[in-house]
Amino acid sequence: MRFPDGSAAGGPQLSVLVGERRLPLWIGVTGNFACGKSAVLAMLGEAGAETIDADGVYASLVTAGSPLLARIAERFGSAVVAGDGQLQRRVLAGIVFADSAALADLDQIVRPPVVAEILRRAESATAAVVAIDAIKLIESGLADRCDEVWVVTCRPETQLARLMARNRLDSESARRRIAAQAPVSAKLERADRVIANDGPLAATREQVERALRTALEAAACRTEGGRSVVAAQRKG
Repeated sequence: MRFPDGSAAGGPQLSVLVGERRLPLWIGVTGNFACGKSAVLAMLGEAGAETIDADGVYASLVTAGSPLLARIAERFGSAVVAGDGQLQRRVLAGIVFADSAALADLDQIVRPPVVAEILRRAESATAAVVAIDAIKLIESGLADRCDEVWVVTCRPETQLARLMARNRLDSESARRRIAAQAPVSAKLERADRVIANDGPLAATREQVERALRTALEAAACRTEGGRSVVAAQRKG
């Protein structure tokens, strides 16, 4: 990846330098289902950021025999666990997206350990930029730990088509999942950058490059004694 001015995005260009100290910049990436958060996260990774995907963290915590999977099975029944001990995510999704109370229960079970693991990974990261992809970045409080919040959006019809194709859902099931989420307007209220992901990936990539350059420049300006304001708060 290269920035619009022609400079390379990888390597030392990602370092926010204050004097001789490298400043870690945390970017939280969020948005609703099938809007393209993963694509934006991948682009940041290509630029040299250390990336953390909340869904991947969740998957690592619900492996066969894990305490978190046991709690999920206790609440939702043994049908959510396959014969090999693995979580049957489609079965669980069918339960929670048809019942708002069940979805809230799942969130209460899953959120604390997932957030704790995300923070552990972010705090131990060595890269100059850490990018966290979480659909509930704001609701979980992770947004408050980030220097910037990026919201990825797309048109409703694009979102519906992508969700149906990606998850092999019929229109009714896809609409039900979309309706179960908070409207994107709530996320946009917290956004420092908005990435519109309706067109070709090249257009999205250009926005990511521009947003990253701007974020790095802004981070270099909002420092106190060699540390960013948010980074200083994270460190205490």
